[in-house]
Amino acid sequence: MIRVIGAGLPRTGTTTLKAALGSLLGGRCHHMTEVFEHPESMAGWQAALDGDTGRLPELLTGYVAAVDWPSSAFWPELAELHPEAPILLSLRDDGPTWWGSMDATVIEYAHRRRAGGDEFLAMAMSLWGKVFGETLDDDPVRGAAAYDEYVAHVRATAPKERLVEWNAKDGWEPLCSALGVAVPDEPLPHLNPREDWVKADAEAESQG
Repeated sequence: MIRVIGAGLPRTGTTTLKAALGSLLGGRCHHMTEVFEHPESMAGWQAALDGDTGRLPELLTGYVAAVDWPSSAFWPELAELHPEAPILLSLRDDGPTWWGSMDATVIEYAHRRRAGGDEFLAMAMSLWGKVFGETLDDDPVRGAAAYDEYVAHVRATAPKERLVEWNAKDGWEPLCSALGVAVPDEPLPHLNPREDWVKADAEAESQG
């Protein structure tokens, strides 16, 4: 049963959310890293992107929350399937900040994989098209505007009583308040900053 539906874009603290929600809810939180760890699920996500959204319950079986792409691209469908779950919109400070992080990490990675035409890249491009309705490019002005338009759309369409907005700077409190649980004693973990992504990606590239 999904108890939290992430509506935030990649590079909005979703790795931190994966760890935080897993701890608060005592279960597994879906995130793009789960797709890398379970590549057999990629075909199902691509089928959902192609219109077979009936696959979503199967794809998220065993998870208590879902954040980041691919699941956050389906937040409206998941909100209907789980009407009691809060809709969690994770945010960056502004569009240019988000785009700078995306451009240095996710988009750089996608550009390098374009030549291969592999299954992951096909899914990533389908996600981009579903969410933004356009092709991937390197225009920072358009990229920042796409973030702002996406956030505005979620705010305008998600039920107000279910929408929770969260920036990693906010810490545990908004998450715990939405879930009705106590704030943990330990600090909120801040995982997968841009510097760590770039370093790990460079190491993986050099190895092969």
